[in-house]
Amino acid sequence: MPEMRAFRESVRDLLHRPGEMRERSHEVPAPEKLGEGLAWVPEGEPLSLDVRLESVHEGILVTADVRTTVHAECGRCLTVFTTPFQVEFQELFAYTPTEADEYGVHGDHVDLEPPLRDAVVLALPFQPVCRPDCPGLDPESGELREAEAAVQPDVEIDPRWAALAGFEASSAENAPVEADEESDSGETPGSASK
Repeated sequence: MPEMRAFRESVRDLLHRPGEMRERSHEVPAPEKLGEGLAWVPEGEPLSLDVRLESVHEGILVTADVRTTVHAECGRCLTVFTTPFQVEFQELFAYTPTEADEYGVHGDHVDLEPPLRDAVVLALPFQPVCRPDCPGLDPESGELREAEAAVQPDVEIDPRWAALAGFEASSAENAPVEADEESDSGETPGSASK
């Protein structure tokens, strides 16, 4: 279990010394695949940790900043991509853990792996996208759509709705003219007889 030891932080010099603090930066590999679904941090991916350990009356307060690379599958076009990822967490490791305390000090160390795993997994995107304007896949062919094609879809109009499409085009052309005629006649809108 050498990977798990990488997440252990010795707090021997901080035990029962409120006000004492220590900071440390290091890099460790992910102990296992973190996350499921469309976004994950693979096992062995480097995790850069900036850790601050503070001694308080109740235990050791740990504040950590985690930076790594997330591997993801785009929720729109299914392209696999990687992106930088950062998450912060703060946890109290109690000297005498109760049911309300999730983590405790074990002898002269704290184990950062469980809160780190929880923080990373909860912060992973649920529906990641490779880029904000990703057009996705064409629903009929399953091929990747081009951005221009996504804006102006070339689809046949259902014959049942064709009359409404013509109505929309004609009302858009006539709308400004009708407004001008009504304003010139001095009548209120809707009172003109047709």
